[in-house]
Parts: sequence; structure tokens; C-alpha cells
Amino acid sequence: MGELNAFPTADGSFSLHSEHFDEAFHNSAGALNEARVKFAQPAELTRFSSGQTLRILDVCIGLGYNTAVVLEAMPTPAPTVQWWGLELDRRPLELALEQARFCSTWSTSVLQRLISIRDHDGWDQPESRGKMLWGDARKTLDQLPQDEPLDLILHDAFSPGRCPQLWSEEFLYDLAARLAPGGRLLTYSRAAAIRASLQRAGLQLFSLLPVPGERRGWSSGTMAVKQADINVVETGTGWRSLAKMEQEHLHTRAAVPFRDPTGEDEAEVILMRRNTEQQHCGLETTNAWQHRWAAK
Repeated sequence: MGELNAFPTADGSFSLHSEHFDEAFHNSAGALNEARVKFAQPAELTRFSSGQTLRILDVCIGLGYNTAVVLEAMPTPAPTVQWWGLELDRRPLELALEQARFCSTWSTSVLQRLISIRDHDGWDQPESRGKMLWGDARKTLDQLPQDEPLDLILHDAFSPGRCPQLWSEEFLYDLAARLAPGGRLLTYSRAAAIRASLQRAGLQLFSLLPVPGERRGWSSGTMAVKQADINVVETGTGWRSLAKMEQEHLHTRAAVPFRDPTGEDEAEVILMRRNTEQQHCGLETTNAWQHRWAAK
């Protein structure tokens, strides 16, 4: 990630900027608010109760905000939690836990789990277990048990244009295949390439609502759901169905996926492969799509 520089966000929480990716870990509207609105709320944790097991995967745990807000939002009585985390670099969580204000944000039990991730690569309690897997997520994902389908995936890697390795069609297919019926994948990304890959993987798409203070746009993220006997309502706490404009976006050149067939390609190779495919795909350009909808 290169050098990591701390900066304050609008809600008073702090985030980091990666020199290598030239990108911040969070929206400037607020790291804490973003985690709550884009990950905890649409997770709809009240679906789970005591006696059930809730299996969670945090892809790119970073500073730990997403995992922490989800653990804080558990209903009472809480389900049994089985958690896995994937991350390449230990430093973001280490830097977060050096910040007194960050530590004071969480309850004692949640803070202790974050500390255990840092110091012991997870935690083991009677009703809550966590295992942290450090390294390239494309490799460490295979270490998750195949017979324990996931109820919730929090996908918070750097943006597809900066880190396409974790947004490739192959990686997203692998994540989708691990979801239980009714399981949800949540991400801040609204990119057509990501949504189209998730849709081809058999997931139903929804659009996340904006975080308070966030600059409003046509979408603020994506919830992708593995269909089950009980359908997800079109509008819920933090999400809505895709608008017609968003649906049409999935048929433009922007929807050409990031491809990484071996799971080992560098970002430059993946981006070049996609650029070549876009030039020969014959699909509507993103600019044409934008202009068409701007005129309506």
C-alpha cells in the first residue's frame, strides 16, 4: 500500500490514504458513517437471532470499521458469529488501534476482538469466533471452509481501477458461489463492470442509499443477494431496486468485466486486457449513456 497517511473525515472519525493506490480508504463524508450506512444497515442483522449461526467474510478489513460496526449492530440475543477476514497489509488496523478516538468508538467486547485480530489473528469465544487470513485475498479465500456458506460478505477493496485483482469476474464469482441462499454481498462500488459480474454470477442487484453528507449521485454502492425462497423487498433499510438508468448501465462498455483467469495477474495486465476487450466489444459507450440520461 506504500506510505499510509491519516486524515480526518467529516463525521469526526479518521481514515487513511494509500500512497501506492493514491486513494483513501473511506469517503471523506465520514469513515464511520460510511461503514454504518453501506455495510451494517443493509446487512439487516435482525434477520438472525439466538440459536442461528451468522457467517461473515470481510474482504479487505483495512482499519476494521466495517467489521466493528457489524459486530456492534448485532441483535439481542445475538446469533453465534463465525467471522473471517482477508487483508494484505497489517498496518491499517495497527494504525487504527493506536488512535485513542478510534478505540473509544467501540464497546469493550468489539474493541477486544479488533485487538485480538491484530495480536492473535482472530479470537475464539463460546458464541463468537474469528479468523484473520493475511496475504493476497485471491489465495487466502481458498482457506475458508467450503461447507460453511456465508451469510454476509463485506467487500471493501480499493476501487476497481486501482486494484482490479479483487474485482475480477473470477474473484467475484468465487465470492458469489460461497454465499448461502439469501446471503448478501455489500460494497461501496457502483461500477457497471462489478454489478454485471455479480449479476452473471446469479445475484440479484440493489442500489445502496447515500451516506449523510455524501455527495449525491445516481448510486452509492451495491447490495447483491443470492436468491432464496424469501425475496428481498425492493426498498429497505439502506437500499432500493436499481433504477432503469442503472439497469441500462449494465449493457454499456463500462460493464465489460475485469478478467484474471489465473488469479495471479498484476493490475496493469488486468486493466490492459479489459481496455482491449472494451475497444472491440461494440457496446454503447459510457459517455453516450450519460448524455442520453442527462437529456431526460
